[in-house]
Amino acid sequence: MTSRVALVTGGTGGIGTAIVKRLADMGHKVATNYRNEEKARAWQDKMKADGYDVALVKGDVTSPEEAEAMVREVESTLGPVDILVNNAGITRDGTFHKMKADQWGDVINTNLNSVFNVTRPVIEGMRERKWGRVIQISSINGLKGQYGQANYAAAKAGMHGFTISLARENARNGVTVNTISPGYIATDMVMAVPEEVRAKIVADIPTGRLGTPEEIAYGVGFLADEQASWITGSNLDINGGHHMGW
Repeated sequence: MTSRVALVTGGTGGIGTAIVKRLADMGHKVATNYRNEEKARAWQDKMKADGYDVALVKGDVTSPEEAEAMVREVESTLGPVDILVNNAGITRDGTFHKMKADQWGDVINTNLNSVFNVTRPVIEGMRERKWGRVIQISSINGLKGQYGQANYAAAKAGMHGFTISLARENARNGVTVNTISPGYIATDMVMAVPEEVRAKIVADIPTGRLGTPEEIAYGVGFLADEQASWITGSNLDINGGHHMGW
């Protein structure tokens, strides 16, 4: 397998960490961004203890200027970015009739505008080299909606609209663009939800359990593989059957 440079945004979180490890295990050189240096260095030390050497690059993905500077630093350190995983995301939940403008704006900026900010600096290079993988980490709630998440669902649905348009534009240049929509994953954020609420969620999942970050990372590895070159403009649902479509 060819070793390539992969950039994973939001790579220090639960799903992000699993993605970083998966891509590194595939032989790729991996970088991720950070805003809080102290937390990021602690994460990096733990990753090193586990045998993973991950490049850390400062960068706020909500800023076009910082996102481009982040990409250029990765390029100067590791080489051109061939695999981009847009994974950065936040929640600012609240019913829409009570939602504040900053709750809406923060989520759209972090979850959706960041996809433009980070992909724009890498896409021309991918097109020139005739090879690239762009993968968005969306959400089951971008497909089915969720009470109190009009902002989050709108951003996550928008990610796939971006995917299918970018896929059409770049298919003949050897660049594939796909989305993964995870269901409910046993991350720290989900496990912090009261147990009775989690039980109701699990009761509605046909497989009878929450997913794992590693199962999402497996999907990323699949789409990033050399042999996935005829898969583009697709959405991969990884949700235990919680939401099914065709």
